[in-house]
Amino acid sequence: MHLHHILKGAVKAGHQVHLICSRYEGSARHDSIDGIRVHRFGHWTVANFTLPVVVQRYLANGSFDLLVEDINKIPFYTPRYKGDTPLVAIVPHLFGTTVYREANPLTATYVYGAERLIPRVYKGIDFEVISPSTRDDLIARGMDGDRIKTIFCGTDHDRFHLDDAPPRSETPLVVTWSRLRKYKSIDVALRAFAIIHKELPKSRMLIMGRGPDEERLIKLTQKLGLTKVVEFRGFMPWDELVQTLHRSHVFLNPSPKEGWGLTVIEANLCGLPVVASDRPGLKDSVRHEETGSLVPYGDENAFAREALILLNDPALWQRRSEAAVRWARSFSWERCVEESLQLFEKVAGVSSSDGNS
Repeated sequence: MHLHHILKGAVKAGHQVHLICSRYEGSARHDSIDGIRVHRFGHWTVANFTLPVVVQRYLANGSFDLLVEDINKIPFYTPRYKGDTPLVAIVPHLFGTTVYREANPLTATYVYGAERLIPRVYKGIDFEVISPSTRDDLIARGMDGDRIKTIFCGTDHDRFHLDDAPPRSETPLVVTWSRLRKYKSIDVALRAFAIIHKELPKSRMLIMGRGPDEERLIKLTQKLGLTKVVEFRGFMPWDELVQTLHRSHVFLNPSPKEGWGLTVIEANLCGLPVVASDRPGLKDSVRHEETGSLVPYGDENAFAREALILLNDPALWQRRSEAAVRWARSFSWERCVEESLQLFEKVAGVSSSDGNS
């Protein structure tokens, strides 16, 4: 979504944009979406092997002013074959050792090793990152901080605003919203809710999202004796999701690492305070003791304590709810696109009026 907003913004500004990506079942080889010319090749599992060959072919047969690489965990090592074409690398965030919480040791070591080569391969390249935490991570890995530009994500204000918002649930409603993967640590949120429910027996919890960790989380819910008060909602259409966020009281995000924490900002737009791990990305998107609270990663007691403070103090909850909305409204995709294109045009040495690719 982040990359798509930027690319369609580039089209709107007068640039020609080609997107090289992997295929999926039923997809067309060539397509056009919001003016972006999409070219799909190979399967996503081997994209880092197949797509560089495609990109090299396009660069050899066409004239491009800028190459943009989206480094989303696995790098494509474009500096090795970009030739004289200027490059901007966009990095939401890198896994680092967090990958070992998600993948088997062999796969995790492969991903970790691929990331370790970034400082060597991308030396002298300009980067766009989405949070100060990601910038700090790259600098710690040896990248030049002067060539790393932090540009915050935007958010769709209209999508989360309701003119006739539903009232908050009459009983305490705790939510967590994420892909259900091991490294997202939703089990911490479940254990925290077990503590919350012990003090507030009428409280309920919703877990929204799908993923390979769902079965393990359902078994943990059973083990904690929470099956009657915890509901797994799975994938939810946007309208239903927004209605649910507007009815909830506290959003728990126990992840060990995020690029930014877009779900935090989207929850804030619905007036929902957040209790999150004091870890990269989340410590940028949550304003401690203003729009929510930051607590030590993996500490279910701390998550429960901060959530209970909010649930037991309506006046404090209201102040943080209002602050959360103000904070979230300060982020827009228009600003994100404008700042991204300024970086692109600077690196490429062109302007939107040139109508370049």
